[in-house]
Formats: sequence, structure tokens, C-alpha cells
Amino acid sequence: MENKNSHLREYLNFLIVERGLSPHTISAYASDIESYLEFLGDGIELNSASFSSLEEFVASRRALGQSESSIARRVVAIRNFLAFYSKENGLVNPVKDFKPPKQARRLPKALKIEEIEALISAAGAGDDLVSIRNAAIVEVLYGTGARISEVVSLDLNDISKMDGSDVISLKVRGKGGKERIIPVGKFAQHAIDQYVVRARPSLLSKNEKALFLNSRGTRLTRQSMWKIVSDAAQAAHLSSEISPHSLRHSFATHLLDGGADIRVVQELLGHSSVTTTQIYTLVTIDKLRENYASAHPRAR
Repeated sequence: MENKNSHLREYLNFLIVERGLSPHTISAYASDIESYLEFLGDGIELNSASFSSLEEFVASRRALGQSESSIARRVVAIRNFLAFYSKENGLVNPVKDFKPPKQARRLPKALKIEEIEALISAAGAGDDLVSIRNAAIVEVLYGTGARISEVVSLDLNDISKMDGSDVISLKVRGKGGKERIIPVGKFAQHAIDQYVVRARPSLLSKNEKALFLNSRGTRLTRQSMWKIVSDAAQAAHLSSEISPHSLRHSFATHLLDGGADIRVVQELLGHSSVTTTQIYTLVTIDKLRENYASAHPRAR
């Protein structure tokens, strides 16, 4: 009887050596494929894995209440694994044409302007150092549309003046280490100035280059920044689902609502393809439909 786990180890080693995938990605692949191997049990060999066995696996995941997105991810991992196994053993991949479950397209929810203002006010409630820092963080997240990982990674020297003006910009490092420059509006700029002048020097405990510091004087973590936004949303009596990514969604949607070119928004968000940015146009079209339906006398 074959050892399915040995085939899995060979595949994971291939991903490490040939594909150079990260340990986090390898771990996710291993977990997804192991769940399928456990489902097969000792009764089915890999060379007998079939289209129907993968269908049954998908049905079992749904019965456990797993989301369609989670199931789709598992299917892709399993399909790639069986493709590797089949090629290595001169077999025909039985699940080559198996399609992962379709996922309902969820439009990003943008906050209203007054909700943004309430969130910023709640984050900066008080004149203490932490409040000054928190207000600056929320202003930067909304004012630049940067990902939380990009804001966490900002260093003090990533702030610079734009050529021939008093407007500052931030140099952020996005996915794949790709850098981009984002201009900073006057509200976020004022918040950064207040933080850098009044709060950061007191928080700093050593020669730390990070822009946003925790109470120990070192770089703030993603988890801490997430909690800052979540706590501010709770204090402002807003939805519990508000996250740093909600501010990125709002940044993009409000720009497009204001008439910004989609290519400009694509560049500001750091999207490699304009197709990714186009989902925000669906949000604005949906808003147009709502406004039309409520305002036009013969819309309904």
C-alpha cells in the first residue's frame, strides 16, 4: 500500500525548491491537501483518486459548514497536488477539469464621510500620546488607501516633501516589495506632523526607524494597528466589521465618486491590474442606481 504522505512530502519539497514558496504558503498547502488525504483514508490509493471522490470531498466540507472560498482554496491545492503526482507517475490527472466552487462576489463596503470623521475623532479622543498616534494612523489609512502591512512598515524617512510644494508624500512598499509614492492630504499631513512632533519622541525608547511606535518604543504590529481601528469603531458606535481594509475601500470608492480616473486610483492602491480596481466602480454604479431609484419620479 502506498504512503500518501510521502507523495505529499515530495510535492511540498518541489514547491519549496522549484517554486520558492514561503513557509506560510507551504503550510497552507499542506493543511489543505492533508484534509483530502484523510478523507480518502486507506480505502483509496492516489492513483485511483477520481473526479467523483473530489466531488464527495467538497460535499463533506459543505456539510461541515466551511465557506465556499475555503473550499475553493482547498480544491485548487488538491488539484495542483494531483497534477504533480500524475505527471511524476506517468498518469492522467483525473481532476484536471474539476472547477472550484464559484464564490459570491462581495462588493467592498465603503464608510460614509461622517463615519470616517467619527472614527478619526474616536481614535484621537484625548490629548495623550497614544491618542495623537492613533488619530494619525487612522488618518493615514484613509488618506492614502495604503494596506495595513504597508502602514506598519513605514519608516520615518519614508516621509518626504513633493517637488516644488509643501505637500508631503509617503513611500510605501507593497506586494512583492514594489515601491510607490502616495501624496498625503492636508488632514493626514497635519495628523502626522502632530504625531511626529508631539508624540513620537516621547514614545521612542531607542534608535528605532519605524514611523508608528508602540508603548515600548518599537514598531507597531499589524495586530495592534488592527485593534486601534476596531476599538475606535466601537467607541464611535460603528459597525464591528470595520477594519483597516474598510478605510482602503472607502479611500478608493470616495476617489471614484469624486471623479478620479480609475488608472490613477489603480496606481495609488498599488494594484498590478486595473481589473482589480474596477470592483470599486461597481460600488459607485450601485450608489447611482439607489440615488436614481429614490430621486427620479418615474424610476419605480
